Amino acid sequence: MRAFDFCWLWISVVWFTSCTTEPARPIDNGTVGQEPMVEPAREAVIDLSNWKVTLPIGNPTEVEPPQILDYQTSDLLRPYMYDDVEEMALVFYTTPGTSTQNSSYSRTELREQMVPGSNTTNWTFAQGGRMKGTLALDEISKDGAGDFHRTIIMQIHGRLTNAQRDEIGEDDNNAPPILKIYWNDGRVRVLRKVLKDINITYPEILRKEAWTDEGFWFDQRVDNEKFTLEVLVTEQSMKIILNNDEEMLFDDIHIEKWSIFENYFKAGNYLITTDAAAFARVKYYSLTATH
Repeated sequence: MRAFDFCWLWISVVWFTSCTTEPARPIDNGTVGQEPMVEPAREAVIDLSNWKVTLPIGNPTEVEPPQILDYQTSDLLRPYMYDDVEEMALVFYTTPGTSTQNSSYSRTELREQMVPGSNTTNWTFAQGGRMKGTLALDEISKDGAGDFHRTIIMQIHGRLTNAQRDEIGEDDNNAPPILKIYWNDGRVRVLRKVLKDINITYPEILRKEAWTDEGFWFDQRVDNEKFTLEVLVTEQSMKIILNNDEEMLFDDIHIEKWSIFENYFKAGNYLITTDAAAFARVKYYSLTATH
């Protein structure tokens, strides 16, 4: 082949490729302070069949199965929950906005639903459960003193049965969260509930006021790197494992007394601040919950 013909062929191939191969374009989500979203992945990163999500808008807004399964094309969800195709992660973005009834803080957070679309079927410690996720704190704002804000990335939340609710005269089924796991200044902090008085009797033990937080820190730093958390619950214990090599085990009287409550897992981005300019972006690469 002559040199002229070869050069013409090379130019033609380059021109054809550049005209027919178009790079993925960011989707403009119109949210101040949030980076544009990338186009949705072809397959969902996480199976959301048994999760609903709470958004920091509305009253607040909740999206259950099956609607949540369309998050990739949902104009309602995409500003707050969307795929990072390059990293194959599901992103949870939140800013201060509408909070739930028993909180001052907003969230983009998943709530386990053992029966899709229903909150009434939950699990006890006697049944046990396991939640495992790989995630990273992609970006988070700082307060006026220059310190990073905090966000809750996993929870086990308690729930009163209807009979328990009526027994103590509550107007909803909310019980305390026995477990809250935070990203806090590059480290993982665990808060678990303990009784103020281990001799408290039923039904007073059902009241939120009967319980208080006890805090612990994992030694290793995670900063903005990818890390794995696993929560294992049995009838007599609750174990939290970080990166498969550091763990906390709780198997005392407080776990034994907690057995009266129903529970459900939560995961996502629950931003612990009301600063107007605050935001956080958490990426989940995998998430499973089993019983």
